[in-house]
Amino acid sequence: MGEIGEKLEIDFVISSGDNFYEDGLNGVNDPAFQHSFTNIYKAPSLQKTWYNVLGNHDYRGDVEAQLSPILREKDKRWFCLRSYVLHAEIVDFFFIDTTPFVDDYFTNPKEHTYDWRGVLPKDKYLNDLLKDLDLALSKSTAKWKMVIGHHTIKSAGHHGIITELAQQLVPILEEHDVDFYINGHDHCLQRIGSIDSKLEFLTSGGGSKAWRGDVKGWNPVELKFYYDGQGFFSIELNQKEVEFVYYDVFGNVLHKFSVSKDSCVSSQ
Repeated sequence: MGEIGEKLEIDFVISSGDNFYEDGLNGVNDPAFQHSFTNIYKAPSLQKTWYNVLGNHDYRGDVEAQLSPILREKDKRWFCLRSYVLHAEIVDFFFIDTTPFVDDYFTNPKEHTYDWRGVLPKDKYLNDLLKDLDLALSKSTAKWKMVIGHHTIKSAGHHGIITELAQQLVPILEEHDVDFYINGHDHCLQRIGSIDSKLEFLTSGGGSKAWRGDVKGWNPVELKFYYDGQGFFSIELNQKEVEFVYYDVFGNVLHKFSVSKDSCVSSQ
């Protein structure tokens, strides 16, 4: 990542959630913050702001710790809120808190304890989140719109389709012509298109462990790329075109594609 970051002269980094395994942070002084973040991403090119979303594993710890400004004092790169918008000139990134959408975490938590402070009552929280997202998307004048959430909406990986998000979130994304939904959750790299819209679903969940061979069948017309290993991807864009490049852990290019905004044509 450091080498690619230097080559591309990156502006910032986006993390798609599950920031700390297995059970988030236990507080603002948890040494896991240094062990899993500060002391890992030490390359000069990665000394940029990291924009994070929360994942389900983060909710198994002290969520408020990850949201605390104290972590920014410990490492100025760290930025994490539940849901927010990053205005980056020609592109707007809409970060959304997807974990509370998943009913199973409430009804069947198994041995896990989730930190639902600030989320309950759930229905009001989700209604407000969706309204805020709908309003922010409607006001956006950016050339490109990308939504970042931890959970999968379309995936050929282990978790597959998260029904709650497919039902509640996708109609809003399509109504406002969102270009890409970017997620983690499944420990792989993948790209899935849509037969009936321009919206594409991009998974970058291979930043730590990966699940070799854990792949389901998917319509080959939609499934453009799947890699069951570790890696990451980069985004470069201008007013007319965006290019995504997927890399393995050694920086080898696995897949790349570009989309033209004017023609909405994808090439690879």
